[in-house]
Amino acid sequence: MFQITLSPLFHKNKQTIAISFKYDDAVKDYIKSIEGVKWSNTHKTFYIENSIENKRKIYQELRNKNWFVDYSALTSVKPEPTKIKIDTIKLPTLQDSQKNSLERFKKWMQQKRLSANTIDTYVDVTFQFLRYLQLKKQSVITVKLIETFNYEYIVAPGKSISYQNQCINGIKKYLEYSNQTIDILHIDRPRKERNLPEVLSTNDVKAIFDNTHNLKHKTLLALLYSGGLRIGEAINLRISDIDSKRMLIHIKMAKGKKDRYTLLSPSFLELLREYYKVYKPKDFLFEGQTSEQYSNSSAQQVLKNALQLAGIKGRRITLHTLRHSFATHLLESGTDLRYIQSLLGHSSPKTTMIYTHVSDHRIQKIKNPFDSL
Repeated sequence: MFQITLSPLFHKNKQTIAISFKYDDAVKDYIKSIEGVKWSNTHKTFYIENSIENKRKIYQELRNKNWFVDYSALTSVKPEPTKIKIDTIKLPTLQDSQKNSLERFKKWMQQKRLSANTIDTYVDVTFQFLRYLQLKKQSVITVKLIETFNYEYIVAPGKSISYQNQCINGIKKYLEYSNQTIDILHIDRPRKERNLPEVLSTNDVKAIFDNTHNLKHKTLLALLYSGGLRIGEAINLRISDIDSKRMLIHIKMAKGKKDRYTLLSPSFLELLREYYKVYKPKDFLFEGQTSEQYSNSSAQQVLKNALQLAGIKGRRITLHTLRHSFATHLLESGTDLRYIQSLLGHSSPKTTMIYTHVSDHRIQKIKNPFDSL
């Protein structure tokens, strides 16, 4: 009997019920269809507001499917203390002068050639911070104001560590733009969680390709794996970036505005030539229906469909997993870590070292001291 676990969850300043289960597409689709059930990106779980009516409803809906429902964690729920939630405070509308300043800040960052994603993030957090200053009726930025904003807007609502660091960086960049020199370096920057990347076996990778029947889709996924590319790098590739004479792929202006070369597999080159004859791309290697670049979201859907057909379930597999798998399989085949670092375009060997922790091949070769007793 399939088991569903219901447990208390304090989310968005409310008492809610988390709905946990071993991943299954049919179960997921059914739970999504229940009225009132939502998905939390923060906690990576489905949830519903905690009320007597919802407890009865969710229990009955799940039992109707003949699933075992473990609700023991809900029988002794203690209310959690109220948390400050800046999102619940009505922030004032930004003044025209500040809107103009924000627009100039954006153009200044564009001139600095920051990435579009970084600019959008910094503009967004600065927009919130300037509104926060208006709320506090302050015109001068101080360390104390930044610290209270950091707590009330980021820490108390439970926003991610990554977002917290982005916010601090964004405010610092705005201070640099506006020639303000206060010292905010002592604001704690929490360490990001270092979760090990998900890695596919070679059999899983082959199953994905075998179950991708559209030639363009298969070529795109094969490129990500065979070259260890990020999806942004793949959809930005132009035909001229493929160097079949030297069997290399030229990645231009990748993360960190760096160029690099990666491997061009002979097997992939055959697939690529077949793809080129059929689709005849004009500029970008992968083009959409309107001859523009292929979109990130379309590529994600391609992988999702392939995973379903290949029967790979219950794991968080993304397009980036193909890049992780490329690096891990190279390491397991004996490739020097320095070469893998170069192929991936990592600035620091510490970033590449993470693959030594996920390589089953190397772990399996370690002799357990228990066997020597």
